[in-house]
Amino acid sequence: MGIRKKTLDIMNSSLKIFTTLLVIVFVLYPFLSVFGKALYNNGQINLSEFLFLKDEFYLVKNSILSATITAILSTVFALALSLMTFFVSERQKKAIMFILLLTMVSPPFIGSLTYIELFGRNGFITRDILRLSINPYGLWGIVSVQTLGFTSLNAVLLIGYLDVFDKTMIEAAKSLKGSTTSILLDIVIPLMKPAIAVCFLMSFIRSMADFSSPIIIGGAFNTLATEAYLSIIAKGNSPRASAMSVILFIPSIIVFIIYSHFLKQQQSASKNLRITQARMKKSGLYHLVKILALFFILWLIIQYLAIFTSALTDKYKGEIYFTLDNIKDSIPHVRDSFVRSIIYSIIAGLFSSLIGLILSYYSYILKGKYMKFIDFISNMPYIVPGTFFGLGYIFAFNKGPLKLTGTALIVILNLIFRQLPMSIRSIQSSMTQIEKATLNSAKDLGAHNLYILKDMVFPMTYSGLFLSFANAFISSMTTIGSIIFLVYPSRKLATFVLFDLVSSGKYKIASVLSCIIIIVCLSVSLLSYRIFNRSSKNVSQY
Repeated sequence: MGIRKKTLDIMNSSLKIFTTLLVIVFVLYPFLSVFGKALYNNGQINLSEFLFLKDEFYLVKNSILSATITAILSTVFALALSLMTFFVSERQKKAIMFILLLTMVSPPFIGSLTYIELFGRNGFITRDILRLSINPYGLWGIVSVQTLGFTSLNAVLLIGYLDVFDKTMIEAAKSLKGSTTSILLDIVIPLMKPAIAVCFLMSFIRSMADFSSPIIIGGAFNTLATEAYLSIIAKGNSPRASAMSVILFIPSIIVFIIYSHFLKQQQSASKNLRITQARMKKSGLYHLVKILALFFILWLIIQYLAIFTSALTDKYKGEIYFTLDNIKDSIPHVRDSFVRSIIYSIIAGLFSSLIGLILSYYSYILKGKYMKFIDFISNMPYIVPGTFFGLGYIFAFNKGPLKLTGTALIVILNLIFRQLPMSIRSIQSSMTQIEKATLNSAKDLGAHNLYILKDMVFPMTYSGLFLSFANAFISSMTTIGSIIFLVYPSRKLATFVLFDLVSSGKYKIASVLSCIIIIVCLSVSLLSYRIFNRSSKNVSQY
Protein backbone atom coordinates (compact mmCIF):
# COMPACT_ATOMS: atom_id res chain seq x y z
CA MET A 1 0.00 0.00 0.00
CA GLY A 2 2.85 2.38 0.92
CA ILE A 3 4.70 1.63 -2.33
CA ARG A 4 1.54 2.26 -4.34
CA LYS A 5 0.97 5.61 -2.62
CA LYS A 6 4.58 6.63 -3.26
CA THR A 7 4.20 5.66 -6.91
CA LEU A 8 1.01 7.73 -7.19
CA ASP A 9 2.71 10.68 -5.44
CA ILE A 10 5.62 10.49 -7.91
CA MET A 11 3.19 10.33 -10.85
CA ASN A 12 1.21 13.26 -9.43
CA SER A 13 4.33 15.40 -8.98
CA SER A 14 5.65 14.40 -12.41
CA LEU A 15 2.37 15.37 -14.09
CA LYS A 16 2.35 18.74 -12.35
CA ILE A 17 6.00 19.45 -13.19
CA PHE A 18 5.59 18.27 -16.80
CA THR A 19 2.59 20.53 -17.53
CA THR A 20 4.33 23.43 -15.78
CA LEU A 21 7.42 22.94 -17.96
CA LEU A 22 5.24 22.82 -21.08
CA VAL A 23 3.79 26.23 -20.23
CA ILE A 24 7.22 27.72 -19.45
CA VAL A 25 8.85 26.35 -22.62
CA PHE A 26 6.03 26.95 -25.10
CA VAL A 27 4.52 30.16 -23.68
CA LEU A 28 7.00 32.08 -21.51
CA TYR A 29 10.15 31.29 -23.52
CA PRO A 30 8.74 32.48 -26.90
CA PHE A 31 7.31 35.52 -25.13
CA LEU A 32 10.72 36.51 -23.70
CA SER A 33 12.37 35.79 -27.07
CA VAL A 34 10.39 38.61 -28.73
CA PHE A 35 11.49 41.06 -26.05
CA GLY A 36 15.07 39.84 -26.42
CA LYS A 37 15.01 40.39 -30.18
CA ALA A 38 13.53 43.89 -29.80
CA LEU A 39 15.70 45.09 -26.91
CA TYR A 40 19.06 43.34 -27.39
CA ASN A 41 21.64 43.36 -30.16
CA ASN A 42 24.99 41.55 -29.86
CA GLY A 43 24.41 40.99 -26.14
CA GLN A 44 23.78 44.67 -25.35
CA ILE A 45 20.61 46.67 -24.79
CA ASN A 46 19.74 48.43 -28.03
CA LEU A 47 16.62 50.58 -28.41
CA SER A 48 17.33 51.73 -31.95
CA GLU A 49 14.46 49.63 -33.34
CA PHE A 50 12.00 51.83 -31.46
CA LEU A 51 13.17 55.01 -33.20
CA PHE A 52 10.59 54.45 -35.94
CA LEU A 53 8.08 56.02 -33.52
CA LYS A 54 9.51 59.47 -34.33
CA ASP A 55 8.37 59.34 -37.92
CA GLU A 56 5.65 56.69 -37.75
CA PHE A 57 3.79 57.45 -34.55
CA TYR A 58 0.67 57.71 -36.71
CA LEU A 59 0.65 53.88 -36.71
CA VAL A 60 0.00 53.89 -32.96
CA LYS A 61 -2.67 56.58 -33.35
CA ASN A 62 -4.36 54.68 -36.17
CA SER A 63 -4.38 51.45 -34.16
CA ILE A 64 -5.85 53.08 -31.05
CA LEU A 65 -8.40 55.06 -33.10
CA SER A 66 -9.74 52.08 -35.05
CA ALA A 67 -9.70 49.86 -31.93
CA THR A 68 -11.63 52.43 -29.88
CA ILE A 69 -14.33 53.01 -32.52
CA THR A 70 -14.68 49.27 -33.16
CA ALA A 71 -14.91 48.50 -29.43
CA ILE A 72 -17.63 51.14 -28.93
CA LEU A 73 -19.75 50.06 -31.91
CA SER A 74 -19.41 46.31 -31.31
CA THR A 75 -20.35 46.77 -27.64
CA VAL A 76 -23.37 48.95 -28.48
CA PHE A 77 -24.71 46.45 -31.03
CA ALA A 78 -24.02 43.55 -28.65
CA LEU A 79 -25.88 45.34 -25.86
CA ALA A 80 -28.87 45.91 -28.17
CA LEU A 81 -28.90 42.24 -29.20
CA SER A 82 -28.70 41.01 -25.61
CA LEU A 83 -31.42 43.37 -24.36
CA MET A 84 -33.68 42.27 -27.19
CA THR A 85 -33.70 38.76 -25.67
CA PHE A 86 -35.87 40.21 -22.89
CA PHE A 87 -38.62 40.79 -25.42
CA VAL A 88 -38.53 37.73 -27.71
CA SER A 89 -39.71 34.14 -27.39
CA GLU A 90 -37.34 31.26 -26.67
CA ARG A 91 -37.57 30.10 -30.29
CA GLN A 92 -36.65 33.56 -31.60
CA LYS A 93 -33.76 33.72 -29.13
CA LYS A 94 -32.39 30.40 -30.44
CA ALA A 95 -32.62 31.71 -34.01
CA ILE A 96 -30.65 34.82 -33.01
CA MET A 97 -28.03 32.67 -31.28
CA PHE A 98 -27.62 30.50 -34.40
CA ILE A 99 -27.07 33.56 -36.60
CA LEU A 100 -24.48 34.86 -34.12
CA LEU A 101 -22.77 31.45 -34.10
CA LEU A 102 -22.12 31.72 -37.86
CA THR A 103 -19.77 34.66 -37.26
CA MET A 104 -17.91 32.73 -34.57
CA VAL A 105 -17.15 29.80 -36.91
CA SER A 106 -16.03 31.96 -39.83
CA PRO A 107 -12.50 32.95 -40.87
CA PRO A 108 -11.49 36.34 -39.42
CA PHE A 109 -11.29 38.06 -42.81
CA ILE A 110 -14.55 36.74 -44.24
CA GLY A 111 -16.00 40.15 -43.39
CA SER A 112 -13.39 41.78 -45.63
CA LEU A 113 -14.35 39.44 -48.46
CA THR A 114 -18.07 40.23 -48.26
CA TYR A 115 -17.35 43.93 -47.75
CA ILE A 116 -15.48 44.00 -51.06
CA GLU A 117 -18.14 41.87 -52.77
CA LEU A 118 -20.93 44.21 -51.62
CA PHE A 119 -19.34 47.65 -51.27
CA GLY A 120 -16.15 47.52 -53.35
CA ARG A 121 -15.67 49.55 -56.52
CA ASN A 122 -17.41 46.72 -58.41
CA GLY A 123 -19.58 45.74 -55.45
CA PHE A 124 -23.11 44.40 -55.85
CA ILE A 125 -24.68 47.17 -53.74
CA THR A 126 -22.47 50.14 -54.64
CA ARG A 127 -22.18 49.53 -58.39
CA ASP A 128 -24.95 47.13 -59.49
CA ILE A 129 -27.74 48.61 -57.37
CA LEU A 130 -26.77 52.19 -56.47
CA ARG A 131 -24.55 52.85 -59.51
CA LEU A 132 -21.95 54.52 -57.30
CA SER A 133 -18.19 54.63 -57.73
CA ILE A 134 -16.78 55.23 -54.25
CA ASN A 135 -13.64 54.26 -52.38
CA PRO A 136 -14.72 51.82 -49.64
CA TYR A 137 -11.23 51.37 -48.19
CA GLY A 138 -9.69 53.02 -45.15
CA LEU A 139 -10.63 53.53 -41.50
CA TRP A 140 -14.38 53.01 -41.85
CA GLY A 141 -13.93 49.90 -43.93
CA ILE A 142 -11.78 48.40 -41.15
CA VAL A 143 -14.24 49.50 -38.46
CA SER A 144 -17.22 48.06 -40.37
CA VAL A 145 -15.58 44.67 -40.86
CA GLN A 146 -14.25 44.41 -37.30
CA THR A 147 -17.55 45.52 -35.78
CA LEU A 148 -19.38 42.85 -37.74
CA GLY A 149 -16.84 40.23 -36.66
CA PHE A 150 -16.56 41.14 -32.96
CA THR A 151 -20.19 41.90 -32.07
CA SER A 152 -21.39 38.29 -32.11
CA LEU A 153 -19.04 37.05 -29.36
CA ASN A 154 -19.82 40.13 -27.27
CA ALA A 155 -23.56 39.51 -27.70
CA VAL A 156 -23.23 35.84 -26.70
CA LEU A 157 -21.33 36.85 -23.54
CA LEU A 158 -23.94 39.47 -22.61
CA ILE A 159 -26.84 37.10 -23.31
CA GLY A 160 -25.14 34.50 -21.11
CA TYR A 161 -24.84 37.12 -18.36
CA LEU A 162 -28.53 38.01 -18.66
CA ASP A 163 -29.52 34.34 -18.53
CA VAL A 164 -28.43 34.18 -14.89
CA PHE A 165 -29.66 37.67 -14.12
CA ASP A 166 -31.85 37.99 -11.01
CA LYS A 167 -35.02 39.34 -12.56
CA THR A 168 -36.93 39.76 -9.30
CA MET A 169 -35.81 43.41 -9.28
CA ILE A 170 -37.42 43.87 -12.69
CA GLU A 171 -40.65 42.33 -11.41
CA ALA A 172 -40.55 44.70 -8.43
CA ALA A 173 -40.02 47.69 -10.73
CA LYS A 174 -42.91 46.55 -12.94
CA SER A 175 -45.19 46.27 -9.91
CA LEU A 176 -44.28 49.89 -9.07
CA LYS A 177 -45.41 50.92 -12.58
CA GLY A 178 -41.85 51.44 -13.84
CA SER A 179 -41.63 52.03 -17.59
CA THR A 180 -39.59 49.83 -19.91
CA THR A 181 -37.14 52.67 -20.51
CA SER A 182 -36.58 53.35 -16.80
CA ILE A 183 -36.18 49.62 -16.02
CA LEU A 184 -33.55 49.20 -18.73
CA LEU A 185 -31.67 52.42 -17.92
CA ASP A 186 -31.90 52.33 -14.13
CA ILE A 187 -31.74 48.60 -13.34
CA VAL A 188 -30.65 46.32 -16.17
CA ILE A 189 -27.85 48.28 -17.87
CA PRO A 190 -26.19 49.50 -14.61
CA LEU A 191 -26.06 45.89 -13.35
CA MET A 192 -24.54 44.83 -16.68
CA LYS A 193 -21.64 47.31 -16.43
CA PRO A 194 -18.95 44.70 -15.58
CA ALA A 195 -20.02 42.50 -18.52
CA ILE A 196 -20.23 45.51 -20.85
CA ALA A 197 -16.72 46.60 -19.79
CA VAL A 198 -15.39 43.08 -20.46
CA CYS A 199 -16.87 43.15 -23.99
CA PHE A 200 -15.46 46.61 -24.73
CA LEU A 201 -11.95 45.75 -23.54
CA MET A 202 -11.95 42.37 -25.29
CA SER A 203 -12.94 44.03 -28.59
CA PHE A 204 -10.23 46.66 -28.12
CA ILE A 205 -7.54 43.99 -27.70
CA ARG A 206 -8.79 41.99 -30.70
CA SER A 207 -8.89 45.08 -32.92
CA MET A 208 -5.36 46.14 -31.94
CA ALA A 209 -4.08 42.65 -32.84
CA ASP A 210 -5.97 42.31 -36.15
CA PHE A 211 -3.69 42.66 -39.18
CA SER A 212 -5.70 40.84 -41.88
CA SER A 213 -8.62 43.30 -42.11
CA PRO A 214 -6.41 46.43 -42.46
CA ILE A 215 -4.21 44.67 -45.05
CA ILE A 216 -7.19 43.72 -47.23
CA ILE A 217 -9.41 46.80 -46.91
CA GLY A 218 -7.30 49.35 -45.03
CA GLY A 219 -5.92 50.98 -48.16
CA ALA A 220 -3.56 53.75 -47.08
CA PHE A 221 -4.72 53.45 -43.46
CA ASN A 222 -1.94 51.40 -41.86
CA THR A 223 -1.88 50.08 -38.30
CA LEU A 224 0.85 48.70 -36.04
CA ALA A 225 -0.32 45.12 -36.52
CA THR A 226 -0.17 45.34 -40.33
CA GLU A 227 3.20 47.09 -40.27
CA ALA A 228 4.63 44.43 -37.93
CA TYR A 229 3.42 41.75 -40.35
CA LEU A 230 4.83 43.54 -43.42
CA SER A 231 8.14 44.25 -41.66
CA ILE A 232 8.97 40.55 -41.55
CA ILE A 233 7.08 39.26 -44.63
CA ALA A 234 7.96 42.03 -47.09
CA LYS A 235 11.16 43.48 -45.58
CA GLY A 236 12.60 40.57 -43.59
CA ASN A 237 13.27 42.94 -40.69
CA SER A 238 12.55 40.79 -37.64
CA PRO A 239 13.96 43.25 -35.01
CA ARG A 240 11.62 45.99 -36.31
CA ALA A 241 8.67 43.56 -36.28
CA SER A 242 9.58 42.58 -32.71
CA ALA A 243 9.75 46.21 -31.60
CA MET A 244 6.31 46.89 -33.08
CA SER A 245 4.92 43.77 -31.42
CA VAL A 246 6.30 44.92 -28.06
CA ILE A 247 4.59 48.31 -28.51
CA LEU A 248 1.36 46.50 -29.38
CA PHE A 249 1.75 44.47 -26.21
CA ILE A 250 1.85 47.53 -23.91
CA PRO A 251 -1.78 48.71 -24.40
CA SER A 252 -2.88 45.07 -24.54
CA ILE A 253 -1.43 44.25 -21.09
CA ILE A 254 -2.92 47.45 -19.59
CA VAL A 255 -6.32 46.61 -21.04
CA PHE A 256 -5.98 42.99 -19.88
CA ILE A 257 -5.34 44.06 -16.27
CA ILE A 258 -8.47 46.23 -16.36
CA TYR A 259 -10.31 43.39 -18.12
CA SER A 260 -9.36 40.93 -15.35
CA HIS A 261 -10.67 43.37 -12.74
CA PHE A 262 -14.04 43.72 -14.47
CA LEU A 263 -14.18 39.96 -15.14
CA LYS A 264 -13.95 39.28 -11.39
CA GLN A 265 -16.77 41.78 -10.82
CA GLN A 266 -18.86 40.07 -13.49
CA GLN A 267 -18.28 36.62 -11.99
CA SER A 268 -19.12 37.75 -8.45
CA ALA A 269 -22.20 39.60 -9.68
CA SER A 270 -23.53 36.55 -11.51
CA LYS A 271 -22.95 34.05 -8.66
CA ASN A 272 -26.06 32.49 -7.17
CA LEU A 273 -28.45 34.55 -9.29
CA ARG A 274 -31.80 32.97 -9.94
CA ILE A 275 -32.96 32.32 -13.48
CA THR A 276 -36.48 33.68 -13.83
CA GLN A 277 -38.50 35.03 -16.71
CA ALA A 278 -39.18 38.76 -16.90
CA ARG A 279 -41.15 39.87 -19.90
CA MET A 280 -41.47 43.62 -20.32
CA LYS A 281 -43.75 45.83 -22.37
CA LYS A 282 -42.49 46.57 -25.86
CA SER A 283 -42.34 50.32 -25.47
CA GLY A 284 -39.96 53.22 -25.01
CA LEU A 285 -36.29 52.29 -25.32
CA TYR A 286 -37.30 48.89 -26.68
CA HIS A 287 -37.89 50.41 -30.11
CA LEU A 288 -34.31 51.76 -30.31
CA VAL A 289 -32.95 48.42 -29.09
CA LYS A 290 -35.03 46.61 -31.71
CA ILE A 291 -33.85 48.87 -34.56
CA LEU A 292 -30.17 48.41 -33.66
CA ALA A 293 -30.52 44.64 -33.13
CA LEU A 294 -32.49 44.04 -36.34
CA PHE A 295 -30.08 46.22 -38.30
CA PHE A 296 -27.15 44.10 -37.13
CA ILE A 297 -28.97 40.80 -37.73
CA LEU A 298 -29.92 41.95 -41.24
CA TRP A 299 -26.30 43.00 -41.80
CA LEU A 300 -25.12 39.52 -40.78
CA ILE A 301 -27.71 37.74 -42.93
CA ILE A 302 -26.76 39.83 -45.98
CA GLN A 303 -23.09 38.99 -45.38
CA TYR A 304 -23.65 35.24 -45.36
CA LEU A 305 -26.14 35.32 -48.22
CA ALA A 306 -23.48 37.21 -50.19
CA ILE A 307 -20.87 34.56 -49.40
CA PHE A 308 -23.04 31.60 -50.39
CA THR A 309 -24.42 33.43 -53.46
CA SER A 310 -20.94 34.44 -54.58
CA ALA A 311 -19.79 30.81 -54.31
CA LEU A 312 -22.51 29.65 -56.72
CA THR A 313 -22.73 32.53 -59.21
CA ASP A 314 -20.65 34.51 -61.67
CA LYS A 315 -21.14 37.60 -63.79
CA TYR A 316 -21.04 37.97 -67.57
CA LYS A 317 -21.70 41.30 -69.32
CA GLY A 318 -23.31 42.64 -66.17
CA GLU A 319 -25.64 39.65 -65.80
CA ILE A 320 -25.38 37.30 -62.79
CA TYR A 321 -25.84 33.60 -63.54
CA PHE A 322 -25.72 30.32 -61.58
CA THR A 323 -22.59 28.16 -62.00
CA LEU A 324 -20.68 25.31 -60.36
CA ASP A 325 -17.40 26.39 -61.96
CA ASN A 326 -16.31 28.13 -58.76
CA ILE A 327 -16.55 24.84 -56.87
CA LYS A 328 -14.59 23.02 -59.59
CA ASP A 329 -11.92 25.74 -59.57
CA SER A 330 -11.61 25.48 -55.79
CA ILE A 331 -10.78 21.74 -55.77
CA PRO A 332 -6.98 22.20 -56.27
CA HIS A 333 -6.96 24.66 -53.36
CA VAL A 334 -8.99 22.39 -51.07
CA ARG A 335 -7.33 18.97 -51.40
CA ASP A 336 -4.33 19.04 -49.09
CA SER A 337 -4.91 22.24 -47.13
CA PHE A 338 -8.29 21.24 -45.69
CA VAL A 339 -7.22 17.77 -44.60
CA ARG A 340 -4.13 19.27 -42.98
CA SER A 341 -6.20 22.00 -41.26
CA ILE A 342 -8.73 19.53 -39.86
CA ILE A 343 -6.02 17.19 -38.50
CA TYR A 344 -4.06 20.06 -36.91
CA SER A 345 -7.24 21.55 -35.42
CA ILE A 346 -8.43 18.25 -33.91
CA ILE A 347 -5.00 17.68 -32.32
CA ALA A 348 -4.94 21.28 -31.01
CA GLY A 349 -8.47 20.93 -29.63
CA LEU A 350 -7.73 17.66 -27.82
CA PHE A 351 -4.37 18.65 -26.32
CA SER A 352 -5.33 22.20 -25.33
CA SER A 353 -8.36 20.72 -23.51
CA LEU A 354 -6.23 18.06 -21.80
CA ILE A 355 -3.54 20.51 -20.69
CA GLY A 356 -6.23 23.01 -19.68
CA LEU A 357 -7.91 20.35 -17.52
CA ILE A 358 -4.67 19.42 -15.74
CA LEU A 359 -3.62 23.04 -15.14
CA SER A 360 -7.11 23.99 -13.94
CA TYR A 361 -7.13 21.06 -11.53
CA TYR A 362 -3.82 21.98 -9.92
CA SER A 363 -4.44 25.75 -9.86
CA TYR A 364 -8.19 26.06 -9.24
CA ILE A 365 -9.08 22.96 -7.17
CA LEU A 366 -5.82 21.98 -5.46
CA LYS A 367 -4.51 25.58 -5.42
CA GLY A 368 -0.96 24.29 -5.76
CA LYS A 369 2.12 26.29 -4.90
CA TYR A 370 3.24 28.69 -7.66
CA MET A 371 0.25 27.62 -9.79
CA LYS A 372 -1.19 31.16 -9.79
CA PHE A 373 1.97 32.29 -11.55
CA ILE A 374 1.71 29.41 -14.04
CA ASP A 375 -1.97 30.25 -14.55
CA PHE A 376 -1.01 33.85 -15.39
CA ILE A 377 1.68 32.69 -17.85
CA SER A 378 -0.79 30.35 -19.54
CA ASN A 379 -3.10 33.34 -20.12
CA MET A 380 -0.39 35.36 -21.88
CA PRO A 381 -1.20 34.06 -25.40
CA TYR A 382 -4.65 35.64 -24.98
CA ILE A 383 -3.10 39.01 -24.12
CA VAL A 384 -0.59 39.30 -26.96
CA PRO A 385 -1.40 39.74 -30.67
CA GLY A 386 -1.21 36.58 -32.76
CA THR A 387 1.77 37.89 -34.74
CA PHE A 388 3.64 38.48 -31.45
CA PHE A 389 3.13 34.86 -30.42
CA GLY A 390 4.11 33.61 -33.88
CA LEU A 391 7.32 35.66 -33.92
CA GLY A 392 8.16 34.27 -30.48
CA TYR A 393 8.07 30.72 -31.85
CA ILE A 394 10.38 31.65 -34.75
CA PHE A 395 12.96 33.24 -32.45
CA ALA A 396 12.70 30.56 -29.72
CA PHE A 397 12.77 27.42 -31.86
CA ASN A 398 14.98 28.20 -34.86
CA LYS A 399 18.09 26.60 -33.35
CA GLY A 400 19.08 23.83 -30.93
CA PRO A 401 18.28 22.23 -28.59
CA LEU A 402 14.66 22.67 -29.72
CA LYS A 403 14.90 23.39 -33.44
CA LEU A 404 11.31 23.09 -34.66
CA THR A 405 11.04 25.63 -37.49
CA GLY A 406 9.88 24.10 -40.74
CA THR A 407 8.05 21.23 -39.04
CA ALA A 408 4.36 20.49 -38.55
CA LEU A 409 5.03 20.18 -34.81
CA ILE A 410 5.81 23.88 -34.34
CA VAL A 411 2.49 24.83 -35.96
CA ILE A 412 0.51 22.36 -33.83
CA LEU A 413 2.26 23.45 -30.62
CA ASN A 414 1.55 27.09 -31.43
CA LEU A 415 -2.13 26.29 -32.01
CA ILE A 416 -2.36 24.30 -28.75
CA PHE A 417 -0.86 26.98 -26.53
CA ARG A 418 -2.53 29.86 -28.36
CA GLN A 419 -5.92 28.32 -27.48
CA LEU A 420 -4.90 27.30 -23.95
CA PRO A 421 -6.28 30.43 -22.17
CA MET A 422 -9.81 29.87 -23.48
CA SER A 423 -9.58 26.15 -22.66
CA ILE A 424 -8.63 26.95 -19.07
CA ARG A 425 -11.47 29.47 -18.74
CA SER A 426 -14.05 27.04 -20.14
CA ILE A 427 -12.92 24.19 -17.88
CA GLN A 428 -12.61 26.35 -14.76
CA SER A 429 -16.14 27.61 -15.42
CA SER A 430 -17.34 23.97 -15.26
CA MET A 431 -15.28 23.36 -12.13
CA THR A 432 -17.21 26.08 -10.29
CA GLN A 433 -20.22 23.73 -10.42
CA ILE A 434 -18.34 20.96 -8.55
CA GLU A 435 -19.14 20.84 -4.85
CA LYS A 436 -15.94 21.09 -2.82
CA ALA A 437 -17.57 18.91 -0.16
CA THR A 438 -17.82 16.05 -2.67
CA LEU A 439 -14.09 16.21 -3.41
CA ASN A 440 -13.25 16.52 0.29
CA SER A 441 -15.35 13.42 1.03
CA ALA A 442 -13.34 11.45 -1.53
CA LYS A 443 -10.10 12.63 0.09
CA ASP A 444 -11.38 11.66 3.55
CA LEU A 445 -12.02 8.16 2.19
CA GLY A 446 -8.39 7.94 1.06
CA ALA A 447 -8.75 8.76 -2.66
CA HIS A 448 -5.53 10.03 -4.22
CA ASN A 449 -5.46 13.33 -6.13
CA LEU A 450 -4.88 11.48 -9.41
CA TYR A 451 -7.95 9.30 -8.89
CA ILE A 452 -10.02 12.37 -7.99
CA LEU A 453 -8.89 13.97 -11.25
CA LYS A 454 -9.60 10.83 -13.31
CA ASP A 455 -12.80 9.56 -11.70
CA MET A 456 -14.49 12.74 -10.46
CA VAL A 457 -13.21 16.00 -11.94
CA PHE A 458 -12.81 14.72 -15.51
CA PRO A 459 -16.38 13.32 -15.83
CA MET A 460 -17.89 16.35 -14.06
CA THR A 461 -16.30 18.86 -16.45
CA TYR A 462 -17.62 17.40 -19.73
CA SER A 463 -19.47 20.62 -20.60
CA GLY A 464 -16.30 22.67 -20.14
CA LEU A 465 -14.26 20.14 -22.11
CA PHE A 466 -16.76 20.32 -24.97
CA LEU A 467 -16.60 24.13 -25.03
CA SER A 468 -12.82 23.95 -24.82
CA PHE A 469 -12.50 21.47 -27.69
CA ALA A 470 -15.07 23.22 -29.90
CA ASN A 471 -13.50 26.64 -29.33
CA ALA A 472 -9.95 25.37 -29.91
CA PHE A 473 -10.98 23.48 -33.06
CA ILE A 474 -12.87 26.45 -34.55
CA SER A 475 -10.14 28.94 -33.60
CA SER A 476 -7.44 26.69 -35.07
CA MET A 477 -9.44 26.19 -38.29
CA THR A 478 -9.96 29.93 -38.72
CA THR A 479 -6.74 31.40 -37.28
CA ILE A 480 -3.94 32.96 -39.30
CA GLY A 481 -2.11 35.55 -37.17
CA SER A 482 -0.12 33.38 -34.79
CA ILE A 483 0.99 30.78 -37.37
CA ILE A 484 1.46 32.90 -40.49
CA PHE A 485 5.24 32.98 -39.98
CA LEU A 486 5.48 29.27 -39.14
CA VAL A 487 3.79 27.53 -42.09
CA TYR A 488 5.89 26.56 -45.12
CA PRO A 489 4.41 27.44 -48.55
CA SER A 490 4.19 23.74 -49.44
CA ARG A 491 2.21 22.98 -46.25
CA LYS A 492 -0.41 25.69 -46.25
CA LEU A 493 -3.55 25.52 -44.14
CA ALA A 494 -7.06 26.38 -45.36
CA THR A 495 -7.06 29.92 -43.96
CA PHE A 496 -3.73 30.68 -45.66
CA VAL A 497 -5.12 29.58 -49.01
CA LEU A 498 -8.23 31.69 -48.37
CA PHE A 499 -6.12 34.71 -47.38
CA ASP A 500 -4.05 34.38 -50.58
CA LEU A 501 -7.20 34.11 -52.71
CA VAL A 502 -8.75 37.23 -51.15
CA SER A 503 -5.47 39.16 -51.44
CA SER A 504 -5.14 38.21 -55.13
CA GLY A 505 -8.74 39.16 -55.95
CA LYS A 506 -10.10 35.64 -56.56
CA TYR A 507 -13.24 36.35 -54.57
CA LYS A 508 -15.47 33.64 -56.08
CA ILE A 509 -13.12 30.78 -55.17
CA ALA A 510 -12.50 32.43 -51.80
CA SER A 511 -16.27 32.37 -51.18
CA VAL A 512 -16.36 28.62 -51.85
CA LEU A 513 -13.53 28.00 -49.37
CA SER A 514 -15.26 30.22 -46.79
CA CYS A 515 -18.44 28.15 -47.10
CA ILE A 516 -16.50 24.91 -46.67
CA ILE A 517 -14.72 26.22 -43.55
CA ILE A 518 -18.05 27.29 -42.02
CA ILE A 519 -19.66 23.91 -42.79
CA VAL A 520 -16.67 21.97 -41.40
CA CYS A 521 -16.62 24.02 -38.17
CA LEU A 522 -20.37 23.66 -37.63
CA SER A 523 -20.27 19.91 -38.39
CA VAL A 524 -17.37 19.16 -36.03
CA SER A 525 -18.92 21.30 -33.28
CA LEU A 526 -22.22 19.42 -33.61
CA LEU A 527 -20.48 16.02 -33.70
CA SER A 528 -18.30 16.79 -30.68
CA TYR A 529 -21.36 18.07 -28.80
CA ARG A 530 -23.15 14.76 -29.41
CA ILE A 531 -20.08 12.76 -28.31
CA PHE A 532 -19.55 14.79 -25.12
CA ASN A 533 -23.28 14.89 -24.39
CA ARG A 534 -23.56 11.09 -24.74
CA SER A 535 -20.51 10.59 -22.48
CA SER A 536 -22.00 12.96 -19.92
CA LYS A 537 -25.28 10.99 -19.89
CA ASN A 538 -23.38 7.71 -19.47
CA VAL A 539 -21.51 9.14 -16.48
CA SER A 540 -24.72 10.44 -14.87
CA GLN A 541 -26.22 6.94 -14.96
CA TYR A 542 -23.62 5.55 -12.58
